[in-house]
Amino acid sequence: MSDTTTNGRLISLDALRGFVMFWIMSGEHIIHALAKAAPIPVFIWMSSQLHHTEWDGITFYDMIFPVFLFVAGVSMPFSFDKKMKIAGVNTPSELPSKEKRKIYLSMLKRTCILLVLGFVVNGLLKFDGYEQTRFASVLGRIGLAWFFAGIIYLNFDIKGQVLWFVGILVGYYVVMKWIPVPDFGAGILTKEGSLEGYIDRMLLPGRLHSKVYDPEGLLSTIPAIATALLGMFLGTFLKVKSSFSANKKLLIMFISALTLMLIGLIWDYDFPINKHLWTSSFVFFVGGFSVLFFTFFYLTIDVWGFHKWAFPLILIGSNSILIYMASEGMVNFGHTANYVFGGAIKMAPLIWQPVFTTLSVTLVQLALLYFLYKRKWFLKI
Repeated sequence: MSDTTTNGRLISLDALRGFVMFWIMSGEHIIHALAKAAPIPVFIWMSSQLHHTEWDGITFYDMIFPVFLFVAGVSMPFSFDKKMKIAGVNTPSELPSKEKRKIYLSMLKRTCILLVLGFVVNGLLKFDGYEQTRFASVLGRIGLAWFFAGIIYLNFDIKGQVLWFVGILVGYYVVMKWIPVPDFGAGILTKEGSLEGYIDRMLLPGRLHSKVYDPEGLLSTIPAIATALLGMFLGTFLKVKSSFSANKKLLIMFISALTLMLIGLIWDYDFPINKHLWTSSFVFFVGGFSVLFFTFFYLTIDVWGFHKWAFPLILIGSNSILIYMASEGMVNFGHTANYVFGGAIKMAPLIWQPVFTTLSVTLVQLALLYFLYKRKWFLKI
């Protein structure tokens, strides 16, 4: 087995993080443009998978956010490992209270920064007024879910962590199905009738993303903690020394992935797989896919040692928050790409110009990330 870390980071994690972030920063636009320029079945299907579902159901695009959160969970046991070695303990729950308080403050600081950065991505600095400002965000949910998963990780052994995981998902199912919403009743899992949407309308300040609910709303952030916990379980499994060979670890991960997906599909009959509500079945089903994705990267990079092919993904994954914020509007990559490549692109057939335009944006983004990577400049939060 090859060395699994670089500069203290797990290579396969950076690659997987980069893989999911690629689709957000520009990959989706490349596929959509390809589907229009060359409308063959495979491109049309791929393009259809790069849209969120209207409500119930699942597409590849629905998986990107939870996979990213899952990866944050996988990283957690590795990030706390050094602190445990210094303290001379084997489990995080054994850390001295003084050391835990330091970790709590560090975690809280990180969460607050992510919340503020989420506000900025949503346009906080446009100063459009309280009613036009959206406070829920992708980065905010990552921060909150990671924070509470970390609290659980630091204070409970693996049995307690599993109980929290099950309790969160069963508890979310119970409140969503049994607590009545005024004018709708209990168990109405629609945009207007769900308890999640009702709580968002009542308690979430500012503007909601979808008027009657927010996909990163208050109540649905709770099951997102379970997504982070799933990643944490995998990280713990990988970190703990055991007699398992690499092949046996891979087999266990593969079987675990299929089991999680099966549970999600079974639960879907009563509690539909729904990214907008982050339903318990969604957590299980996408959690299974997250394990599968990671297994592929772990096998090819950490077991077989093939990592050169993933270098562009590592560039993205090692600065994922920065490129996310930049591609969400803080940097005009399109203007730079047009300045550098616009003249050559105009020589291409008209129908193919959007494809080359989106590819040029990706090249500019990767050039920036390569510049930062070579100088070891990473946005660390």
